[in-house]
Amino acid sequence: MEKEDLTVPLLDRDLFFGNPEISGAQISPDGKYLSFMKAYEGIMNVWVKKLEAPFEEALPLTDSKRPLYGYFWSEDGKYILYVKDQDGDENINVFAVNPDEVGTERIPISRNLTPKKEVTAQILHVSQEDPDLMMIALNDRDKAWHDLYELRISTGALELKYENTSRITDFNFDWTDRLRILYRTDEQGNTTFLRLNTDGSLSPIYEISVTETAYIAGWNADNSEFYLVTNRGDLDKLTLYLMHPETEKMTFLESDPEDAVDFGSLSLDRNTRKMISTSYTRDKTKHYWKDQSWESMYNKIELQFPDREIAFLSASKDYSKFLVAVYGDKYASEHYLYVRQTDQLSYQFTPRPNLKVVENALASMQPIHYTSSDGLKIPAYLTLPANHHPIGLPTVILVHGGPKGPRDYWGYHPEVQFLANRGYAVLQPNFRASGGFGKAFMNAGDLQWGKLMQDDITYGVQYLIEQGIADPDRIAIMGGSYGGYATLAGLAFTPEIYACGVDIVGPSNIFTLLESIPPYWESGRAFLYGMVGDPNTEAGQQRIREASPLYRVDQIIKPLLIIQGANDPRVKQAEADQIVIALREKGKKVDYLLAKDEGHGFAKPNNRMAMYAEVEKFLADTIGGRHQDTMNEDVRSSLENMRVDVNTVQHP
Repeated sequence: MEKEDLTVPLLDRDLFFGNPEISGAQISPDGKYLSFMKAYEGIMNVWVKKLEAPFEEALPLTDSKRPLYGYFWSEDGKYILYVKDQDGDENINVFAVNPDEVGTERIPISRNLTPKKEVTAQILHVSQEDPDLMMIALNDRDKAWHDLYELRISTGALELKYENTSRITDFNFDWTDRLRILYRTDEQGNTTFLRLNTDGSLSPIYEISVTETAYIAGWNADNSEFYLVTNRGDLDKLTLYLMHPETEKMTFLESDPEDAVDFGSLSLDRNTRKMISTSYTRDKTKHYWKDQSWESMYNKIELQFPDREIAFLSASKDYSKFLVAVYGDKYASEHYLYVRQTDQLSYQFTPRPNLKVVENALASMQPIHYTSSDGLKIPAYLTLPANHHPIGLPTVILVHGGPKGPRDYWGYHPEVQFLANRGYAVLQPNFRASGGFGKAFMNAGDLQWGKLMQDDITYGVQYLIEQGIADPDRIAIMGGSYGGYATLAGLAFTPEIYACGVDIVGPSNIFTLLESIPPYWESGRAFLYGMVGDPNTEAGQQRIREASPLYRVDQIIKPLLIIQGANDPRVKQAEADQIVIALREKGKKVDYLLAKDEGHGFAKPNNRMAMYAEVEKFLADTIGGRHQDTMNEDVRSSLENMRVDVNTVQHP
């Protein structure tokens, strides 16, 4: 068994999960100001300063008590807009604040532009021609379906533009703010693209089934055609086309030159409206440049950081100034200002400067591939703790959420580096139904929860054991959302493989998961049934029961830590409560953390650090890695508030 290398320092969990000093920076449209996120009274809020001013001169623009989902500048720079919910309930409102008011005696007041309760506001389109105009969707009339509204930022005036009584799931606008295409999803999960005609009628122009994907990635320069990304019919990988909405003619543009992954992304120049680049993410992301000036700019920057990745995060409206991120798998990211005219690159900030000091203790992430039970090749990432021989290591199988869409990527991951620093090998499997690897790979997960999807994870464990990397007696499984389900399934269906599990907001009973989905997920009901089974059919009920860990609690014999947010609208608290009760009634030990002010994941830094303090202690006790004993009093208080006496948990 491998002994730990004491030359690798035990890094404080705050380096990974505490608030960054600065994050989310954006250049104002006129290039004169820089906004960014920084803690205000412990919560990340928006601050602003003149671009050339030192960061010490920045002033807070918001004072939210709840972390924001994100923010952006209005097109004319008059406002900063952001969205947030209440304690993780995903009832989202849109807010505006005037950056010109910063520097007064009090923090500027933010206006709620959608002051409605229990709505999930969606920002659909931000006008470039009329900076005061946004198009948003609100489910205030019908919780299941969003109506289209025009929003005036300056006044907050809302004007209903389309009452959605026909299962419309999205609206698409061209460069001139004209509504051109609507998406309708029927009860079987099939989606039709509808052209909006000049007389207000709708004409179907394109259709995909529930097992296919298609979306509009933008419009060409004269708005005559849209960029269609699709895998309809015989196509396996998502492919880029141009489509004429009137003639319905499609022109092939591009697919992965290596035919390995889906079409990734399309970047368009907002001024010329021409293509800048496309990208594809295989083991790592590769860009294919369509504009030589952009390519030259990118290459000049990349030459200065040969072993890092480069990303343009923000730019002034005229593309004269850029904020550039430089990052890697074992490097703390750095941010630079690039001035195009002078070709100058100047350092701005490091979000986690204390992590930069100790980055020699971080670990490399390597892409690997292995074969599952039916011969399917599974792409994955393996991170080995720094300065350890890769022999007989305690191991954490870290399973991502989703499925059908998300996937794991190469790069810096705080959770991965935290676990590696504690001495664990970390495997991140992109199991079938992970996004980006083609339609067949995606749909191979249908009706395979707890079966072949779980095999994809199990065979990753076996691969590490065969390679001698993992100690077969010290393997943990851990994940959030679907990864939490996979944790429960791993302990229930393959109890001999794992020494313990950490379930974070994972469903335990697919019946109750389906019964409690948010109303605004109604359009995706058939999609969900296709993944797990239709509870209205006998065959579907049997499949769901077989796949639900709740019905196999007898087989859960290893230590289990369950972590849940009380306000989670996707995987409700009942999913955690019912399996805790079932385990308790079987006389089995289970630990339970419940945050009353969180939802589908922990956003508040003290809650986040308290959770990981418990996770690392739990893992250390069961599979023998290192852990940090110390924590500040605020984190300790959060942890104690989250601890649940399982004897007090009642049936929902």
